[in-house]
Amino acid sequence: MKALLFFSLLVGSNCVASAAGPVAAPGPDTASVTVVVTGLASTESVVRLNFYHSPETFLKHGQQAFRLEVKPNGQHEVSVPVDLAKGEWAVALTQDVNNNDKLDKNLLGIPTEPYAFSNNVRPKLSAPNFEECKFTADADGKVVTINLVD
Repeated sequence: MKALLFFSLLVGSNCVASAAGPVAAPGPDTASVTVVVTGLASTESVVRLNFYHSPETFLKHGQQAFRLEVKPNGQHEVSVPVDLAKGEWAVALTQDVNNNDKLDKNLLGIPTEPYAFSNNVRPKLSAPNFEECKFTADADGKVVTINLVD
């Protein structure tokens, strides 16, 4: 049951469009971070990155701070530069390998398309929490590498 809830949350968080772009303009209260996504299942299919800024909103339907959608354009990995408000952040991402604009899942609600979380957290039976996935944006130049699970 916990797995079904987790994957429902993951699906829900990927069905809501949000403002694409940094949450703050570059400045002294922001940090330039590069999110590198490796292990892409497709070199052409969209990768959706959902950014969360608090434990209270993490993986909650429509509660991401913002979302970015990136096409790999023939590459096996993508680098996504973002300006984040300084503080703690977590990222949940998926790749829409069949380009149908949704995260496909099996009858149990488990994704059949690649997904991943910051810190490369690999959930087993329930959703990861913000504490497991968080990283700190505190200075320019931070690189967060996330490997997709197929």
